[in-house]
Amino acid sequence: MTCSRRKFVLGMGSVIFFFSAPVFSALGKAEKGAPVRYAMIHDEVKCNGCNICIVACHKVNKAPTGAAHMSIAHTAMTPPESGNTYHFFRHSCQQCEDAPCITICPTGASYRDDSNGIVRVDKPKCIGCSYCISACPYQVRYLNPITHVEDKCDFCLESRLMKGFPPICVSACLQNALIFGREDSDVVQNWLKTHDYYEYQLQNVGKPHLYRRPGPHEVKKVNV
Repeated sequence: MTCSRRKFVLGMGSVIFFFSAPVFSALGKAEKGAPVRYAMIHDEVKCNGCNICIVACHKVNKAPTGAAHMSIAHTAMTPPESGNTYHFFRHSCQQCEDAPCITICPTGASYRDDSNGIVRVDKPKCIGCSYCISACPYQVRYLNPITHVEDKCDFCLESRLMKGFPPICVSACLQNALIFGREDSDVVQNWLKTHDYYEYQLQNVGKPHLYRRPGPHEVKKVNV
């Protein structure tokens, strides 16, 4: 199955595009004392769909068989006889504002960490009701069949971020297609100023903190 980039984007939901000319910052510099917020950038032009990030994520986060903290959607943009052009879309928690998974949780197990803005799961409080899984419009949560606790991407907060390392997907990416850091950092802000990007945001959901550079990728061979 193939489709144009326009049809792919329109079929996914609301997409907010930002353009680098004129140069501007969508977020601006955080004022002194402002809360820390982390952001992820997925460069779809550089991403070749190798799935190394997924393998590394699965191992580090010990996701059970059949579950994952993230995935990469492979969408063919051209028929095989016309070339191998794909759109690689990262599917993971978007750390969105006004996250419905937080408001619907009956025990407060799903919450936003005020120290870094990351949406987390307080495992001892989780009763495995799956309300948050149903409420998440991006379908990026799962119920661990072993622990009976909801889980999702939290930027490898406990396993790596608290130890001074970036999320494992960022470190594992051989194409440098992932950028991670404080949203007000020079690295993130300078990238947003100099690249066209978009935010995949569904209706009635707050602003995501996952930014994407649009663009299909030409590959010689890809495992779909």
